[in-house]
Amino acid sequence: MRKLCESGVSFQTADPLLQKLVDTAEKKSLENLKDFGGRTVLIEGGGYEKIWLETQPMGGEMYAKRNMEAALNNQLLFMEHAREDGRIPGSIAMIDGKVTPQFNKFQGFCFPAPALNMYYLIGEDREYLELLYTTLERFDDYLWKVRDSDGDGCLETWCKYDTGEDHAMRYGDAPDAWTEEVPPQGCEKVPIASIDIMSFSYAARETLQKISAILGKEEWENRWKQAADSVKKKIREYLWSEELGMCLDRDRNHAVMPVKMHNTLRAMYWNSISQDMADRFAREHLLNPEEFWTKMPLPSVAVNDPLFRNVTTNNWSGQAEALTYQRAILALENYGYEWIQPLLGRKLFEAIGEKCVFVQQYDPFTGKPSAVSLEGEQDAYGPAMLSVLEYAARMYGVHREHNMLYWGCCHGTESSYEQYFGENTYLLKNSGNSTEAYINGKKIFTTDKNARVITDMTGQILAVRSFDAPITL
Repeated sequence: MRKLCESGVSFQTADPLLQKLVDTAEKKSLENLKDFGGRTVLIEGGGYEKIWLETQPMGGEMYAKRNMEAALNNQLLFMEHAREDGRIPGSIAMIDGKVTPQFNKFQGFCFPAPALNMYYLIGEDREYLELLYTTLERFDDYLWKVRDSDGDGCLETWCKYDTGEDHAMRYGDAPDAWTEEVPPQGCEKVPIASIDIMSFSYAARETLQKISAILGKEEWENRWKQAADSVKKKIREYLWSEELGMCLDRDRNHAVMPVKMHNTLRAMYWNSISQDMADRFAREHLLNPEEFWTKMPLPSVAVNDPLFRNVTTNNWSGQAEALTYQRAILALENYGYEWIQPLLGRKLFEAIGEKCVFVQQYDPFTGKPSAVSLEGEQDAYGPAMLSVLEYAARMYGVHREHNMLYWGCCHGTESSYEQYFGENTYLLKNSGNSTEAYINGKKIFTTDKNARVITDMTGQILAVRSFDAPITL
């Protein structure tokens, strides 16, 4: 039985809206703690009563700041319920009192990076690390055995739920879910050669490389690096449009699908594209007010694309998704775009507003929350609440990533953010234009920079990354 440390956050700010949002998100997140077979997990919420592979390992790891037990279970249940052939369940539900893994879709793969970070948060448990290694190795092997049905060297999505793009127009007549181990026949678009599914493999292999290094297995590390690099190379050759500066999928006939989708940002989350590709996507598309930098940024499809649909219910053809805001945090950090995080955080805070109702989608033109899901009136949607808590932590607080601490010294408001893990406390005091950081009561730095300061676990400064925007938006 692993002994987990207690964790918690205390946050006070002179910004009344942010204070109310954080306090309410903390309170409502407690509603999403559920018992799955005697184990506490954090479900997605907002009408979604399961844990989903696209949200809950990531969401659980973020929630480790407040509940280490649920955070760990959100990783372990997916690993423990993987099939013998290596496939990881796309979701896990409680059905008739029984924990039930479901294999009718992949439902995204926001799993390898948060699962690895949990290794550090729980005290570097080798048994956990070895289980993660085995799970990722077998899942990657499954992907390449099953999901390249036409042998073109590119992994495929077979249904809308594989990538979590519910009701997306770009999928045409593809099924929502799919249980078979061969692709559906006679569909207009699927099987689709997919930037998402290729990125699943890249993320698995990159994480396997990191685990191999931790285990001191140099031969394994080199092998996984070569394997990851081969996926990244194929993405550039086959799914990258040099003309448009973004990733585009290919349909069942290998024709490029010209939809300007946000999925290159997802690839940035999985770290599966090169820096120059990310730079072009950010400059030409992500920050383009005619496409993705709308009043409420990050629609799923560029607002000037023919397949954009401003649908208010669960639909990945248009509106800005809270889940995209959640994934954007790591995506931007992976490629040095931390300065966009405060802009997105503020947009999200203002869109949710004083009512503190946490929903799935937001109108990209007005920022108005789409408060009606397919299940009815919506609130306590986990990705929206966790995004608020995590943007607050990244902007004004502290976050642990492996054996590094990320301190958010964002100008603009007075605040005090204290994080504790077991006996260790990490405190950040912000006057609005200067910041003091403390570890266990000892001051480690003072800065007047509007920046993120990265230190080791003792407080030695490793890097400083500016929050100042280099361009006007």
